[in-house]
Amino acid sequence: MKKTAMALALCVILTITACATESQRQGAAVGGTIGGITGVILGGRHPWRGGVIGAALGAIAGATIADISVRGAQEAARHGQPVEYRTEDGRARYYAEPEGYDPRTKCRKVRERIWENDRVVKDTVREVCESERYERRY
Repeated sequence: MKKTAMALALCVILTITACATESQRQGAAVGGTIGGITGVILGGRHPWRGGVIGAALGAIAGATIADISVRGAQEAARHGQPVEYRTEDGRARYYAEPEGYDPRTKCRKVRERIWENDRVVKDTVREVCESERYERRY
């Protein structure tokens, strides 16, 4: 039974991350790991069940947070204005603010902050670079 549940959880996580971007995969991996460990600890009499459920929920949450982070940083860099996202219940908030532009690298720096329950849980600076399209012409 335990092997079946672990195989099912692995299939769910692989299905979720199959069409994901690189940042979503990283977020899903971190979220799944933390969720799985937490689920095992809090699982009571069935720690494996808690681990499977925690890993699946953590992977989904991690991929979602990573996606919001990438989109928010790109939007802030593109428009040159701060971007803010909030959860419906107001317990979590994402804020991205453009900080500068480097014409040599064609990259904009964006400061990202994530709050949970009025406490900063992430404060980083991300570079958002303009992509250039190269075509072969004859």
